[in-house]
Amino acid sequence: MRIRLRTYVTAIAVIATATAGLTLPASAAAPALPDGDFNGDGYADLAVGVPDGTVGGKAKAGYVNIVWGGRKGLGAHGNIRITQASREVPGVPEKGDRFGASVALVDTNGDGIAELFVGAPGEDVNGGGTDAGSVTVVGGARGRPGHGSVVTTGRSPYAAYGLAFATADLTGDGNKDFVVGGKDKVVLRTADGLAGTVLTAPMGGRAPALTTGDFNADGTAELAVGYWTQNSPFTQSHVRLWAWDANEQAMANTWNTDNAGVSALAAGDFDGDGSDDLALGECREIADENIDDPCGPEAVAKGGGIHVHYGDAAPGSFGVRRQTLNQDTVGVAGVAEVGDRFGAALAVGDVNRDGRDDLVAGAPGEAIGTRAGAGAATLLLGGPTGLVDARGEGHSVGLQQNTPRVPGVAEARDAFGAAVAFGAYGGRGRVDLAVGSPGENAGSGGVWLLPGAGAGGSAALTPRKLGLPSPASALAYGRYVSE
Repeated sequence: MRIRLRTYVTAIAVIATATAGLTLPASAAAPALPDGDFNGDGYADLAVGVPDGTVGGKAKAGYVNIVWGGRKGLGAHGNIRITQASREVPGVPEKGDRFGASVALVDTNGDGIAELFVGAPGEDVNGGGTDAGSVTVVGGARGRPGHGSVVTTGRSPYAAYGLAFATADLTGDGNKDFVVGGKDKVVLRTADGLAGTVLTAPMGGRAPALTTGDFNADGTAELAVGYWTQNSPFTQSHVRLWAWDANEQAMANTWNTDNAGVSALAAGDFDGDGSDDLALGECREIADENIDDPCGPEAVAKGGGIHVHYGDAAPGSFGVRRQTLNQDTVGVAGVAEVGDRFGAALAVGDVNRDGRDDLVAGAPGEAIGTRAGAGAATLLLGGPTGLVDARGEGHSVGLQQNTPRVPGVAEARDAFGAAVAFGAYGGRGRVDLAVGSPGENAGSGGVWLLPGAGAGGSAALTPRKLGLPSPASALAYGRYVSE
């Protein structure tokens, strides 16, 4: 999931607290306070999910760490932990709940204060069974978290609701709807309480990739889903769009590209034409049959590529214009190598405030020198023709732990770039970048703050520095962050 950071369009990627009978108004203009401001102080905050954390002696019960933003940026203003043992949160911590496997901070009612949404795919549910999963919302408030409630749960054992979710006004009624991904299933819950299944497919236990965007500029968002079908009768991969069908009161499949294996999806207006574009991260073919080059030429998918389908207001024109790039594209930092996993994590924001969205791509498998899997992140700038200019070149900034002024040292298996997020963490109208490095310090992990998406003034936030329990254990801190 993503939070769109633009100065000229209202952000639409928000989650509804879709409890029964509750209708939430849409914002009519860009909020005065930044997206992700959980305590209402005027600065965005960062939520880091730690589903492998121990709570009350319960292994992998999981928790969420909220790192406060402020004038000095993330890490200088304290942090809190939210668990199922917190008095605001329903339920109790149990072994294997994995509370925090997906996290988001979003303002659902336009009051300028975000709510925290947390997936717990290992949650056991009465009537649903073992590992049915759940999504919980905790209200934001000035000074401390507000009341929490469970907004959806899985209906069958091992459904694992909460592995992924995405949000937008999908029905066109001006209110916020949300989509939950579990094992082998994607479901919709509308703001007025209507629930329905978007997709059921044998995904081999993998979480689907989800994002939302207005790809045809009609004022209503569509849903993009990337998933793999396994052994039916063979492994295939798919990226598909769904749009709301008012007559059927359900989501309808409107566009497909098959044989496109992706690890992440992101939507943004990279060419500034008013229509969102869809970026396929770590796009690669996973079957023998080549179907319309769904990830672009195979030669530019080495080590993971990014394939962009451009939106268009003209009916039926989505995806007609396409671009593909990787680390061998002129102007893109780095060198494409097998195992880089370029694009395994994506986030969208207008970093240079030129009215066109930019894309950051994590490459957690990137080798830095001889250090395999040290990882990197690349900021790809949007332009008049999108992420690739008229000459076929990209414009980028490469960032990793050996970049001058970035703290730390690139080490094998750091996995820097496994998660990425944008936020106005330090205010001043600036978009900052957060990069997760869950392999740092023997798997304890960390998150790097890069102010303005650059190296100057950057800082490393680790469990030890933040005072979190068991900092030497394999927390994988930074694998799951709010975007």
